Amino acid sequence: MTRSFGKRATGLRLERMRASKLWRDGGFRNIHPQLPGLRRGEERPGIGDFLWGGQWRTPGAPLPMEDPREPWTKKPQSGLRLTWLGHSTVYIEIDGVRLITDPVFGHRASPFALVGPLRFHRPPVALRQTPEVDAVLISHDHYDHLDYPTILQLARGKSPFITALGVGAHLEAWGVPPERIIELDWWESATVAGSDIQVTATPAQHFSGRGPGLSNSTLWSSFAVRGPKNSVFFSGDTGLSTQYTQIKERLGVFDVAMLEVGAYHPSWGNIHLGPENALRAFGLLGARRFMPVHWSTFNLAMHSWDDPAETVFQQAPALGVELFLPLLGQAQEPLRAEAPQAWWRSVVAAERRQGDGRSRPPVTEGEQQRAIQTVPQWPLD
Repeated sequence: MTRSFGKRATGLRLERMRASKLWRDGGFRNIHPQLPGLRRGEERPGIGDFLWGGQWRTPGAPLPMEDPREPWTKKPQSGLRLTWLGHSTVYIEIDGVRLITDPVFGHRASPFALVGPLRFHRPPVALRQTPEVDAVLISHDHYDHLDYPTILQLARGKSPFITALGVGAHLEAWGVPPERIIELDWWESATVAGSDIQVTATPAQHFSGRGPGLSNSTLWSSFAVRGPKNSVFFSGDTGLSTQYTQIKERLGVFDVAMLEVGAYHPSWGNIHLGPENALRAFGLLGARRFMPVHWSTFNLAMHSWDDPAETVFQQAPALGVELFLPLLGQAQEPLRAEAPQAWWRSVVAAERRQGDGRSRPPVTEGEQQRAIQTVPQWPLD
């Protein structure tokens, strides 16, 4: 088996997993009531839809981004600053502690170096240029969230990993010492060493698996992060369920909810939110600001690359939802940020100038590779 597939849990780790209420019939299972997701008559997409869909699923022009290194040298005045580094990777500064969610700095969301979804923009900052964090949060083991080359580099540092049950088997197989791995079942918490920051693993409606025989062999979760003054919620990957009401009832209101909006399809409503269900989830959660994540980095679904953000941007005002929409790499304090801007529209306008303004043909992988090669590459070490 390819090493990047990971490793199955054994021994005491497996015993603890089997003791979870979420473990049934040899794997983890979703238990929360599922809210409507699959539309009647909606067929699941086939391989042809992925390969030959007509939407413009990758940008035809470079995405705007900022270098966050200079802002990172100064403390956030409010105690909370978020830097979106692409997809679900967010660098969090909260009440004096630094965290990072689902760090993916590799070139592909794949177990293979030459095959699989290729990212269509470089990270705003190289991993080696990112200040070491006080903890790494891993929501689940899918390739666009648990990135093998990134973990190999992070294993050389000192940061602890806080993750869901079973994911530690992958981390340990890739060189992370067991004493730096904290695995949580839903509603279990861990305190970041030397701080008052508490991280709680909260429910999600998803699945797991990286290779043959590993389906649902590890748990998936969202995370609630609370400090003395500030709080954030990170959804990981999830469908819409009653979990959001429960999280609010048990853990209170959050300053910012980072919810996945991309890589969706109507028939995936039980495992992914998409923009409309993300807005519904935000309403159930009752957070102060909504930060869309899980979009604009990989071509993982059939919709146009900008569709998730555009849908949220258009529908949020009528629902009274305050959006936080920073550029890639833009280190901002969400509770002090100005009104959000639809920054992706300038990229779409550039795309349309290249075409006929009506159709948006798919960009081939060869075109993606050539576009990426026009900007500086990002060494992992």
